Amino acid sequence: MMWITAFLFIWFSTTQAGPCNSVHKDCWNNNPDSFTKCYEEKVATCITERFFTLYSGFHRQRVNSSQKAESSPTRQHRVYIPPSALQRSRGNTTEEEITVVASVINSSYFHLRPPQRKGRGFFFDQPVQGTVLKESVFFVSVGNVPVQDLQEPIKLIFNDSKQAENGTCVFWFESNNGAAYWSKYGCETNNSGEEYICSCNHLSFFAVLVNPVITMDKRNAVNLTYITYFGSGFSACFTFISLIIYICLHRRRPEKAMGVHMQLTGAMFCLHFSFLLCSFGLSLLSGMKDTLFCQILGLFLHWSLLATFSWAALEGFHLYLLLVQVFNIYVRRYLLKLSLFGWGLPSLVVAACGISGVYGKYSLKLRDDSNQNSTADICWMDRHQTLVSYITTVAYPLLVALFNTCMLGLVVFKLWQLRRERRSFGSNSNWKKMLKEKESGLWKDGVTVLGLSYVLGLPWWLISTTFASVTGIYAFTILNSLQGVFIFLWTLALTFKSRSNNNLSARDPSSQKMMTTSFK
Repeated sequence: MMWITAFLFIWFSTTQAGPCNSVHKDCWNNNPDSFTKCYEEKVATCITERFFTLYSGFHRQRVNSSQKAESSPTRQHRVYIPPSALQRSRGNTTEEEITVVASVINSSYFHLRPPQRKGRGFFFDQPVQGTVLKESVFFVSVGNVPVQDLQEPIKLIFNDSKQAENGTCVFWFESNNGAAYWSKYGCETNNSGEEYICSCNHLSFFAVLVNPVITMDKRNAVNLTYITYFGSGFSACFTFISLIIYICLHRRRPEKAMGVHMQLTGAMFCLHFSFLLCSFGLSLLSGMKDTLFCQILGLFLHWSLLATFSWAALEGFHLYLLLVQVFNIYVRRYLLKLSLFGWGLPSLVVAACGISGVYGKYSLKLRDDSNQNSTADICWMDRHQTLVSYITTVAYPLLVALFNTCMLGLVVFKLWQLRRERRSFGSNSNWKKMLKEKESGLWKDGVTVLGLSYVLGLPWWLISTTFASVTGIYAFTILNSLQGVFIFLWTLALTFKSRSNNNLSARDPSSQKMMTTSFK
């Protein structure tokens, strides 16, 4: 009779504990806010089955505290626990063997609750942003006593054959004030090329945070390469034709606005031409990759890029002056002063970079879908000059795009204001005629900067989409490589518009008087 009672007691206890493969679901359904505490308590007593424990995401074992412990719940996750950590987890007990639990659970059970203010917890640190690698969280627990501040760290291995280079080892931290986030306090990250090795001085829920990385197959890489080269080739040809058109128009009618357009087109021609030189120069001169010639090509490409965006910003500035003060404007040596910024600033920047030894061969490491490595070389800035490259090739173009976007908003506001003024004057035909001509000029300048901002500024907003989808990479590549073609179409539109204005002024002397109020 006694053995029946004992059997019922054991059966009732194991039934209450529940199977290990459903602990995470049970804890989440009971109370999501206390998921981690519930999980830590139940995995120590849950029921394991033999077929479930082999590389199934959960592994529990009894180990000797005087020896190093190793556990591998999956083929991609391993943990090595030193004897010092095992002995500390025993606490005041005299038992030599302790329980080691290692499991891998989905990251969807961990909801971020950013801290509102600095806490006083032991592990408090700034939250780390990123995406959990493979959505896998590695849980490690030893004994019944919390283990932290270890002299000999615990090593956790995250295998990932297609990993990102910027992974960071983190653990899940929950503060007393309700905050919950990923922290890297007490953890160091090592990247061996095929796996992440996390060395941490405590036990908890661990993960590797990476930034979203777009993997691209060989077919898309080849397509983007052809789009870039052919697009830049067409842009170089069409910007050269546009430059000739502007020179002819400027000789016939020397306007300040035409001079600004001409400077921008010249800078854009240098940009695409220098890009082709830097791309194909290394293949043609394979023995001169690290010589002064490559450094000069890199300097020329950098200068052309900065000059292009500088003159794009000056186009927006020119429109701003036209919108604020339309009539009777005269600026002494206006184009010369703009040139000090458009050509002078890029020259100063590249001169400082050249003296600092920034330029040289840039090798881009590529990895295809079959995990084969290759390199693509270009004469540019050295790979280690990340700060200079970020400021001058990302931050500065985006700042110009922001400025030109504001100018477009100002154009829309002015046009809306002119329509209101036109309606308020009623039957006054003279004011109506003047405002109509003013509106026509504003539309012309607005379309001008709209085209320039679309080609030179607004596509750079798409740089953020290149980190999220292959479609964003295609859109960014097409719009920026074919910008010279768009400029050519925009030049033709301005040319036909200029001819129509000349014909109108020949028939109507009052319109000729009106045109003298623009920049000269």
